Amino acid sequence: MSRARETFGKKETRTKKEKKRKEKEKKRIERKENKGSGGLDDMIAYVDEFGNITSTPPDVSQRKTINAEDIDLGVPRRS
Repeated sequence: MSRARETFGKKETRTKKEKKRKEKEKKRIERKENKGSGGLDDMIAYVDEFGNITSTPPDVSQRKTINAEDIDLGVPRRS
């Protein structure tokens, strides 16, 4: 039996796969090293009175109190 020939295309495919595998391994190691940076405090976001997302909590002194009885739920009756 003769040995299988290694053509240029096969060699190129093999080198591309090896290069891709090495890049994946490098990225995996990099992610593993930087794993500790993400925490719960970094993921929390607040919404201000204008609907914009901010990273700082709203000021407690500027809160408006709303009475629960003033909120109408449902469809208003016809008059």
